[in-house]
Amino acid sequence: MKLFFTFIFFISSFFSFNYLSANNQDLYKKLEVFGDVFDIIKKDYVEEINDEEVIEYAINGMLQSLDPFSSYMASEIYSDMQEETKGKFGGLGIEVTMENGYVKVISPIDDTPAAKAGVRPGDYITHIDDVDVLGLTLAEAVELLRGPVGKSLTITVVRIGEEDPLDISLKRAIITVQAVKFRAEGNIGYIRLISFSEQADKGIKNAIKELTASIGSEKIEGFVLDLRNNPGGLLDQSAKVTNNFLRSGEIVSIKGRDKNDISRFTASGGDIASDKPIIVIINQGSASASEIVAGALQDHKRAIIIGEQSYGKGSVQTIFPLKDLSAIRMTTALYYTPSGDSIHKVGITPDIEVEFIYNEDDDEQDNQLDYALDLLNKDSVIE
Repeated sequence: MKLFFTFIFFISSFFSFNYLSANNQDLYKKLEVFGDVFDIIKKDYVEEINDEEVIEYAINGMLQSLDPFSSYMASEIYSDMQEETKGKFGGLGIEVTMENGYVKVISPIDDTPAAKAGVRPGDYITHIDDVDVLGLTLAEAVELLRGPVGKSLTITVVRIGEEDPLDISLKRAIITVQAVKFRAEGNIGYIRLISFSEQADKGIKNAIKELTASIGSEKIEGFVLDLRNNPGGLLDQSAKVTNNFLRSGEIVSIKGRDKNDISRFTASGGDIASDKPIIVIINQGSASASEIVAGALQDHKRAIIIGEQSYGKGSVQTIFPLKDLSAIRMTTALYYTPSGDSIHKVGITPDIEVEFIYNEDDDEQDNQLDYALDLLNKDSVIE
């Protein structure tokens, strides 16, 4: 009987090995086809090609076929990305993705050329300096948006609610993003978190400290945390920012391909806002790390979320540096709110929906902020 079982195991192993070998052979055949295609292009394409560029485009195409957030970064782009996480870079100041063949604006960043020119979340960029975006990869479109600092360009956007496309002129600039801005609104502390750069957590701590000191710990009625048009940033910063307002409990969980391999961020250390009421404002430009913060504070009933449905980018991208100083950015996991919900392609639904009303005659008018301040001015906002 023992011999029989050994024989069965040998047969099953043999077929498994053959199955894997057959799969590998098919894979190698495809790689050979790739090499054949490259040779044909190199030899017979109507114009002489740049070998390195063609291979880079092929790598990027492979990654972009996975999802809009995975891509190849040449060494210069990788270097620029590292500068962005530090809070200083050159460009227009917009976070974009690719949707239906066009570049879609996730959000313009405060005080940048894009924000000052009136670019809005949800705008579709159809042309860049009269170049049709349709048919380009996201990397190619971004390359057209980049350029020498001080040089102007015109983008054509299609905006929901507008009958005709809009031409918007912008001038590229060195962009220094101040992660956090804050001010007192009467006895309420208003905190604008612009991006989750390396300065985000430090900026939030400083804002709470300064506002509490200036208003007075006994007088301060609560805080408004404004996450509108915040496209996200560093995952660890989103966890640290959330940790500032929770005494315990899960902040976010991250699950990769292996569903048993789960990473969790949990709160500890106390609430630096001293249990004061918090209102969080979000909109369709609030993405990724912004949604982690809003989702955790909502699930723990630590804050009331108002505004509009957030973007719905619930995926984690990991940077893999390569030998030639380039890198790939690839989606490796999805994150989940403490309640276990994935917000990927869904977003965070506010507790109270307040649609932003654009007032062309008064840029300073902000009905969503006014609503948040009114809520905090009432007694027992959060029980």
